[in-house]
Amino acid sequence: MLTDKELMSILEETDALKKGHFKLTSGMHSSQYVQCAMLLRFPDKAEIAAKALAEKFSDQQIDLVVGPAIGGIVIAYEVARALKVPAIFAERENGEMTFRRGFSIEKGQRVLVIEDVITTGGSTQEVADLVTSLGGVVVAAGSIIDRSSKDTLKIKVPFQSLLKLEIPVYKEEECPMCKEGSKPYKPGSRNI
Repeated sequence: MLTDKELMSILEETDALKKGHFKLTSGMHSSQYVQCAMLLRFPDKAEIAAKALAEKFSDQQIDLVVGPAIGGIVIAYEVARALKVPAIFAERENGEMTFRRGFSIEKGQRVLVIEDVITTGGSTQEVADLVTSLGGVVVAAGSIIDRSSKDTLKIKVPFQSLLKLEIPVYKEEECPMCKEGSKPYKPGSRNI
């Protein structure tokens, strides 16, 4: 099993844990940002994380793994590979999560939703809602990193991550970096 220390080492080694002044997808500000794409660009590191994440759900009957685009595509695929099931991804079209490219859910199909980093879990829950609306059964959700707080987590299904990071976030008007004159960088995959 992958320990927290080993995963932190991988995050640092791959430059996935960034420091600075960031505006998150949620609109909140933070002094740290986790860019798992930096970790996932290395197939051997992606495989290590995916196998450890898949192990957390190995006692569940999973028929399909679904990831939200774009951050969940690679890790969902790798988790599916470890579980020996298919993987697909949902993507935004006109602001809403949908399946395109011929992807679909079969009625009663047992689905695991996988994401790279959870901040609020909004995208993950949107995918879970999409799966449910199409007749699938969302067994659980998971991520490499969980940086949510109990006040911000929107996921309504059982959820597990490899690593919980307690990274403070601030409303723009309360952000100490903004008060010092710093301008935030917007690294997320969605326009803020």
